[in-house]
Amino acid sequence: MPRKARKKSESGIYHIVLRGQNRQIIFEDDEDREKFLQILNELKDKSRCRIYGYCLMGNHIHLLIHETGEELGIIMRRIGASYVYWYNWKYKRCGHLFQDRYKSEAVEDDEYFSVALRYIHQNPVKAGLTKKLSEYKWSSYRDYLTENGITDTDFALSIYCEEREKAIQSFIKYNEDTSALQCLDIEEVRRLRDEEAKEIIKKKCGVKSSLELKNLDKGIRDKYISELKLEGLSTRQIERLTGISRGIILKD
Repeated sequence: MPRKARKKSESGIYHIVLRGQNRQIIFEDDEDREKFLQILNELKDKSRCRIYGYCLMGNHIHLLIHETGEELGIIMRRIGASYVYWYNWKYKRCGHLFQDRYKSEAVEDDEYFSVALRYIHQNPVKAGLTKKLSEYKWSSYRDYLTENGITDTDFALSIYCEEREKAIQSFIKYNEDTSALQCLDIEEVRRLRDEEAKEIIKKKCGVKSSLELKNLDKGIRDKYISELKLEGLSTRQIERLTGISRGIILKD
């Protein structure tokens, strides 16, 4: 069946969700997250785009991008190629990391722009990673408060008020409103948070990274998979955090 064509945004602004292949984890540690943000910052000059918002989660990324130079497809290929090359080098792996088709939605007006940006910023709270938006290091929220970081903040703040300090206060109030409308996202039901599951994998299997599990001897690997299931990790979660195929996990 042919893929449905993406809706072209007349404003050039898109809300993007980029997910790990088979829901695999794509950030093992803070160094990975820092590297991704470095790539995103360099991309702004190469692709002549604006980054209005972002949020790095365990196995997916939210972006709010304005294409003003290169088209969205090229922008996303640049992001994928740069980060995957570095990630594979660091973890001595090969192959794909991201799901081949990212999700996108056109953002055509100021009202939905604000809704989408708020939704992106509230992801860590929704996932139970933090209780306050300002405490989460890996989203664009704090860029709007400090004027530092890679985010182009002027456009979003101008929606609230021409005076920057008043705009920031309105921005804070709006983004903390939990009555946000539903936006493009990935629905997942988890027994354990990914950070908790990763620690269980490391402790139970004696590895430094959850990705190391798939490189162990087959018999030892399969034994650990069975034990991880008993610890409460779901098949989908083991697949996502270790990169081991669903077929192998289901056999144990």
